[in-house]
Amino acid sequence: MTRLFELVAKPLATVLTPDAFLGGLRIMAIDGTVFDVPETPTNARVFGYPGSPKGTYPAFPKVRLVFLVEVGTHLIIDAFCSPYRMGERRNALKLLRSLDSSMLLMWDRGLHSFKMVHAVIKQLGHFLGRVPANVKFEVVKTFPDGSYKSWIAPDGESKKKGAKRIPVRIIEYVIEENGTPKTYRLITDLMDITKFPALILAKEYHQRWEAENTLDELKIHLWDGKFLFVLKIPVK
Repeated sequence: MTRLFELVAKPLATVLTPDAFLGGLRIMAIDGTVFDVPETPTNARVFGYPGSPKGTYPAFPKVRLVFLVEVGTHLIIDAFCSPYRMGERRNALKLLRSLDSSMLLMWDRGLHSFKMVHAVIKQLGHFLGRVPANVKFEVVKTFPDGSYKSWIAPDGESKKKGAKRIPVRIIEYVIEENGTPKTYRLITDLMDITKFPALILAKEYHQRWEAENTLDELKIHLWDGKFLFVLKIPVK
């Protein structure tokens, strides 16, 4: 099944596909979720359970899934399953193997890290990700569209391996949600403000929610009430 997936799971969007490209780059997104797997001793040992209140016990072991989706078609072109205890950020890095220079990868703030930025650049891809509120950036140069040039410093582990800080562009904007202003900050390697103005990038970033729609299609519309993962021998 793995080999079959590798053969058929390819991007299919064309230039005629709505919302599939930005400035000639194919829009991709990473997201993740968890699924129940059958209650067996092997699944319990390999995949594990989420934490639960004292005196209670989860009904089923959980498998964590992260996937890389083509935004314009909702096609999953790469995926990785792991035990529940492995976090999405760590697993998401594995999916960057399917990225190339023709792609623009979007991610939510939970996946932001120096390792993510560095890995995308190593694959020659491009990125547009949301940044957590507690992450600070130095303003190196302000662009006419209000965005600014900055850099992202390596984490301790990456620094020990010789990684250097990476120049990036930061876009800040405010959206009113339920009557309350909410600030968004995006990080990208796209420095051409003529081809990729801040307003366009801010607007296009919200296409990332198409990954959530893919998840909805998978878990709600394609699920018949049975286990999506029936594993007698856990995936290694």
